[in-house]
Amino acid sequence: MKKILSEVSGSVWKLEVAVGQSVQAGDTLLIVESMKMEIPVESPSSGTVTELLVAEGDAVADGQWLVRLD
Repeated sequence: MKKILSEVSGSVWKLEVAVGQSVQAGDTLLIVESMKMEIPVESPSSGTVTELLVAEGDAVADGQWLVRLD
């Protein structure tokens, strides 16, 4: 299991995946808005999304867990 972390503080602008969805390395999982910039959070490896730990509009902190992949 891999936990994907936020690299910036901001808010979740858009979720690009759903629980149960298969992803490849480099796929965009979600987009975080920080300082009026849209920052894609990409999957570091292939796998299946097992849990979304945030929802659209949620505030996120640097280092916060966002998504779990299996």
